[in-house]
Amino acid sequence: MEERYSRQIRFKQIGEKGQKRLGDSHVLVVGAGALGTAGAEGLARAGVGTITIIDRDYVEWSNLQRQQLYTESDAKLRMPKAMAAKEHLSVINSGIHIEAHVAEGTAETLEPLIEKADVVIDATDNFETRMLINDLAQKTKTPWVYGACVSSQGMFMTIIPGETPCLSCLFEQIPVGGATCDTAGIIPPAVHIVSAYQQAEALKLLTGQTDAIQRGFVTFDVWNNSHMKINVNHVRREDCPSCGTHAVYPYLQDWNTPKAAVLCGRDTVQVRSESLKRIPKQELIKRLKTIGKVEANAFLLHIFYEDFRIVIFNDGRALVHGTNDVKEANSVLARVIGL
Repeated sequence: MEERYSRQIRFKQIGEKGQKRLGDSHVLVVGAGALGTAGAEGLARAGVGTITIIDRDYVEWSNLQRQQLYTESDAKLRMPKAMAAKEHLSVINSGIHIEAHVAEGTAETLEPLIEKADVVIDATDNFETRMLINDLAQKTKTPWVYGACVSSQGMFMTIIPGETPCLSCLFEQIPVGGATCDTAGIIPPAVHIVSAYQQAEALKLLTGQTDAIQRGFVTFDVWNNSHMKINVNHVRREDCPSCGTHAVYPYLQDWNTPKAAVLCGRDTVQVRSESLKRIPKQELIKRLKTIGKVEANAFLLHIFYEDFRIVIFNDGRALVHGTNDVKEANSVLARVIGL
């Protein structure tokens, strides 16, 4: 296997010792969209021994423009992104272990995964999940690499608990929210640049070279030819609720995990339901067949109802496409399934 990684081993900052450390390492990738697929593929090719991927969504045609691991077949079959990514990564590098979770990134699902990881790669598409990752990373003392991109812009920052400011520290001083890919679009080069930085930072962390870490908040616009690094050392706060002296990890609290959420820019509501989770899959299919044709794979069910498109996952989540109204989404599910 040395031949496989020979060019990387020749890079003196990694060498044989660093390559062995990569093989013994575990990276968690939260989100399997554009950043997640690029990052997971790069780290798989680099020989990171274990890569865990968690994602709540499935492959759609609009993903293929920038989410580089997926194929038309994945979109036709509506394959869950985590499972499709695992399948393709296993073909790229059969010598590493890929673990996939088709699930939402909640405190309950993420905490045990972050506890096992050496580094976390942020490849999410919403601010709430990033803040949850931030709290869990601080709680478990796990380094993570924040990354985001939209339109032709991108940004990233490496966060090391106990050493650097956390994302909560920056909340009031650097804009981390705003437009999304669904509202402002995105071009692949912005994705690839952010992912390249994230991968480089992960390789530094995994090989123990924290002195080489980019200690700042980097932002760029590949279309308008701008690049800026912001020194953020001064924004670390002793009273920060996530990393301060008396941290309370606010995003781990129950009141920050609603049962329904509007997916930004997608005209879609996600509903989590314990009742839905308890209904046997065959019983669900039977109910749904009374209103229309049901498409199914091992991970989800899909059906059209009136002006809505409904996708039901095995873990008790449903995506109601065609509305951004939570009450309407719940009403649709009640009519379709009887919840």
